[in-house]
Amino acid sequence: MTFNALIVEKNDAGNTSASVQQVEENRLPEGDVTVAVDYSTVNYKDGLCIGPGGGLVRNYPHVPGIDFAGTVETSTDKRYKAGDKVILTGWRVGEAHWGGYAQKARVKSDWLVPLPDGLDTRQAMAVGTAGFTAMLAVLALENQGLKTGNGPVLVTGAAGGVGSVATAILANLGYEVAAVTGRLEAANYLKSLGATQIVAREDLNETTKRPLEAETWAGCIDAVGGDMLARILGQMKYGASVAAVGLAGGMALHATVIPFLLRGVNLLGIDSVMQPYDNRVKAWQRIATDLPMEQLEAMISMAKLADLSGLGADILAGKIKGRVVVDVNA
Repeated sequence: MTFNALIVEKNDAGNTSASVQQVEENRLPEGDVTVAVDYSTVNYKDGLCIGPGGGLVRNYPHVPGIDFAGTVETSTDKRYKAGDKVILTGWRVGEAHWGGYAQKARVKSDWLVPLPDGLDTRQAMAVGTAGFTAMLAVLALENQGLKTGNGPVLVTGAAGGVGSVATAILANLGYEVAAVTGRLEAANYLKSLGATQIVAREDLNETTKRPLEAETWAGCIDAVGGDMLARILGQMKYGASVAAVGLAGGMALHATVIPFLLRGVNLLGIDSVMQPYDNRVKAWQRIATDLPMEQLEAMISMAKLADLSGLGADILAGKIKGRVVVDVNA
């Protein structure tokens, strides 16, 4: 039996190319659950894996797609049976292991979580890894004492996947959201998700020699890193926390320890790849209750497997707004 998949190949010169091909089911990697994939999404890592690899892909030919949602076809694990709806994010699927840009996937059962009540598979992939990461960040901030009424919560890279979902969740929970974007044409989009303040990226991109500035933000979900994160640390209120989820602005952090020592600021690292099962289930259950579905719909654009080569380049160039849902059967 064959199915359609986006196959990335590398030639002897080291150049990669991607095309939709018919694949025999016996080529699927080892695993104890086979899933008929309904939907996947487009993430930054997917852009790397479709194109240059970015050091993420171990072996070619390769099927990218770091997340997917679908229906169990076969399972040797008693937790899952044929017909169950499931979600996969993380575990280096789509990088070291064939991923979701295919009509079928075979994975380890430990990597899956049940689709929570209140979501269908399309909505789950509109959330995807980006939204799952956003929810983990919200949970981390709550665990550190963030409450409504403490002041505005800053979301950087707000028009991207993580930022869009984070903005919608925080606003729905009653937080005042300040959304940072370098695309001011996205202001109306961000306000539609619940942002009450739009902050131009250039207002935070410039470094300052002052280790502390006015206490402004009660919390922050940061998808940018680099100099912007360093600047934001000096603007946090006493005891506030920053949940760091990305590094679009660079890996280096040129900051001082002063915000940590004089204001008790917390810098929280958010990993979505290797999260334990119980944390994943809790995050997905919160997504199902705390993310307004009408806001989620406003983020979605649809794509097919054949569109992915171009979309991979677009997300690397920062041209994608919101969430791209890939219908692998279209």
